Order: sequence, then structure tokens, then C-alpha cells
Amino acid sequence: MTIPALMPTYGRADVAFESGEGCWLTATDGRRYLDFGSGVAVNSLGHSHPHLVKAIQEQAARVIHTSNLYRVPGQERAAARLVENTFADTVFFNNSGAEALEMAIKIARRYHQAQGSDRYRVIVARQAFHGRTLATIAAGGQEKHLAGFAPMVEGFDRVGFGNLNEARQAVGEQTAAVLVEPVQGEGGIRAADAQYLQGLRAMCDEYGLLLMLDEVQTGNGRTGKLYAHEWAGITPDVMATAKGLGGGFPVGAVLATETAAAAMTAGTHGSTFGGNPLAMAAVNAVLDVLLGEGFLDRVQSMGALLRGRLDDLAARHPGVVEEVRGVGLMLGLKTVPTNTDFVSRALSHGLLTVPAGDNVVRLLPPLVVGEADIDTAVDILDRVCKEPTPAS
Repeated sequence: MTIPALMPTYGRADVAFESGEGCWLTATDGRRYLDFGSGVAVNSLGHSHPHLVKAIQEQAARVIHTSNLYRVPGQERAAARLVENTFADTVFFNNSGAEALEMAIKIARRYHQAQGSDRYRVIVARQAFHGRTLATIAAGGQEKHLAGFAPMVEGFDRVGFGNLNEARQAVGEQTAAVLVEPVQGEGGIRAADAQYLQGLRAMCDEYGLLLMLDEVQTGNGRTGKLYAHEWAGITPDVMATAKGLGGGFPVGAVLATETAAAAMTAGTHGSTFGGNPLAMAAVNAVLDVLLGEGFLDRVQSMGALLRGRLDDLAARHPGVVEEVRGVGLMLGLKTVPTNTDFVSRALSHGLLTVPAGDNVVRLLPPLVVGEADIDTAVDILDRVCKEPTPAS
């Protein structure tokens, strides 16, 4: 056996893209595809957005990287804007969602240990996904991610997603925090209701725990609010985000209150690449658009339009689409045929989608999606639903 030069850790579709504009990608063979995957909720402004492209090009021509040994003015500006528009008092920039979750877990431990406590355990939800590092696969707890990587990092207590009573019963003397996704993405587009998130906030206040939210996928406008927890009217103590924050450029961030982050002093955490000038040019360009007047309202209206069309699709094809799930432009179809087969057939018709847990097909179009794109996507989905389902 000879291993390929490119380590074979992905099952890739046999298509490669060379250019894109808006919600469309063009493959190396010239075929065009409608992108309702957005690089797994990353390309928030679609492809080749002129404002984002200009910001990256201009910054690259000046300085790409200097390290965090020096001030980075773009970081200071981006952090101030996030603080101004969220619950947070302070922000740390890194390179990915997994890194952001690792730091959140570190904050929970540091917060309690700075108070002389040995609390370190984190209550997490079943079917969660928090990243691919050793700590974050342990937090997610899914066997398919843990297999072959024993021993598992210790310190996570798993409860049912949406089950507040089970969460309260899991609180012990060493519990430090609760970590949850407002909408489970990899777990199958399963949205937490407002009462559950409000109950977790009250529980954390009652027991002196940090409420930590994983908004890696749900954040940066994806649900029609800047961050999804806003729908429940709550504020976390710590929030991890990434994906759409850079519009395609790899960047993540941890947002925190002053109380939660007070012990994160010089030397307690770091990142060589995190928040470098090029990344910050991308973040600030994305924030220019997301925070623009009416932009998030439009995301909500496009999300409602797509949801309505998908509900109609499900009603017309009950033998193919069992359920429509999600919020804003983070939607999913729980299909009767295997989701991987459905994704493959949609691809053959020119529509990019993303599989998720619980046999769900994720629809994550760029936030700039328009009605014509939605019409085209639903027409393709309708054609897929009308096709004979392959024998299992």
C-alpha cells in the first residue's frame, strides 16, 4: 500500500473549483454549481465579494504578518467593533473554531482556579460537535470522532441536548461551566429553544458556573442575528466563533466578559498566527457588511423565504423529506434516503449541500443569497426528490 502525497483523511467529491461569484462556483471543467454549502457555513459573503477581495488585496500589499509580539491595529479595531455589538468586554483572535473552543475550555479552568477552586468539569450535550482537537473531540463525545484516539481527555459530563433537568442533575462540586451550541450543526441542525438557553443561563448563575456558547457555525449572521443566542435574549460568559467571521479567510475568536476573562493575563494563552493583519482585514471587511443597515434583516427575510419553500417541498415529497429544521440561513432536511446519497445526487444536478448527523442535509447558502438563487436551489431539490431512490 502506498499512501497518497495528500493524506487521505477526507472522502472528497470528484470536483474542483477554480472561480466563483456570489452564490455560484465554476469547476475546472467549466460547469457551474450553486453553492448552498458555503464551505460549511464559511463563505458568509459568497465568492469574490468585491469589498472583501479589495480589503485582503490591499492588506496583502502592505503587511501580511507581524506576530502578536507587537500591536496589530486591525485587531484592536475588530475587537472594539465586536465588543460594541455583543455582550463581550474583550476578544482574543485565533485561527479556527477548534482553537476558539480550546481557549474557552482553558478560560473555564483558569477562571475557577484563580479563585482558589479546583472546578474543571464542563457539562456538554450529546450529539455536539466542538472541533477535532483531543479536548474538543472529548467535548463532542461522538464515537466516530473518538475512535483510535484513546485515552479520551477527561473532564466532560454529557447530558441530553435541550434537557434542562438533566443538565441541573449533572452539576457537581467540580463543575466549572456549561458548553452548548445554540443550534447543533454537525449534530443535525437541531435548534435549542429559548426557554432551554434561558434556563441554562439561570442555572449557571445559581451555581456559579460559566455559560459558554459554541457559535462557530451559528455566529456571524448565519441565523439572522449577529449571534444566535440573541434570539433567546440571553448573554453568555464566553463565546467561541469562527467560520463566517472571515468570509473564507481562516480566523476564529473568543469573546468573553471581563469577569470570565480576568485571569487571562499575559502569558496564559497565545497564538503565532492568530489575528494577523491579513486575517483582521478580512474580519473588518466582513463586519462592514454584516453590521451594515438592513443586512441582518435581509438574512432573516431570505431565511424565511427559503424555509417556506422547503416546507412546501417536504409537503410535496413526504416519502423523501421527513422534516425541515433550522433557523435563518442554517437549515436542514431530514431525509428518508441516506443524506449522503441525497447530497451526491444534488451535486450531480449542480447544487452543493452538506451532510450532517441524524441523516440531515444541511443548506447553508451565503448570507447574500437572493430569491432567484433560492428558486433555483429548490427546483434542483425538487428534481432530486422526484428521482427514484436507489435501493439500499
